[in-house]
Amino acid sequence: MGDDAAIVQAARVSYGAGTRKVREDRALIRYLLRHRHTTPFEMCELKLHIKAPIFVARQWLRHRTASVNEYSARYSRLDREFYVPDADHLQSVHEEQIGRQRASSSGMDDLFGSTEAVGERLALATQSELARAALPVNYYTQFYWKIDLHNLLHFLSLRADAHAQYEIRAYADVILDKIVMSWVPATYQPSATMRWTPLRSPQAGSPWSSACWPARRSIRRVAGSPSASGAS
Repeated sequence: MGDDAAIVQAARVSYGAGTRKVREDRALIRYLLRHRHTTPFEMCELKLHIKAPIFVARQWLRHRTASVNEYSARYSRLDREFYVPDADHLQSVHEEQIGRQRASSSGMDDLFGSTEAVGERLALATQSELARAALPVNYYTQFYWKIDLHNLLHFLSLRADAHAQYEIRAYADVILDKIVMSWVPATYQPSATMRWTPLRSPQAGSPWSSACWPARRSIRRVAGSPSASGAS
């Protein structure tokens, strides 16, 4: 719901003026973002159907600025689908955080090999509300997520950042480059390319800091790479 036109319309309501030329609209949106006039961006809302590993969903749902409804494993059986990073991805994380011996395929099998067996046992369980307690957090869950554009930009400023964990960053990149870009292109352009220069020193964690929007990059997809879908 809503788009770039809704943003500028809300910003100009005090003057009784509607949407003007595209060039003027882009300049106004850039001004609003730079000066942190965020209310007009709340005129736009996005609803997504997300399918993600449970550990990614737990990170995602820490952002308490959206309306959420998650699939219930109490009433329905989860798909027997789970996320397993490939050996190269494990190696890159291993080298970055520990810097020791190479992560081997056998090590990955030891780490994730029991997941499928757990799924098979859960499929045979009759009391799903208790059986779900044994689910590994790399199993996929699903949820609907509705958020306004102001809070979405804050979410993306944190989760599309180079320091975010790869798995949730892959989702954030899809949302930013595939959904936001086509939904609100005038808002996307400054968000993706500007290095913010705040009027004053931002508060810690402010989404409008000068380092807020990292340079766009190509994210390598791994086996079982997550994706976001269902924009409406």
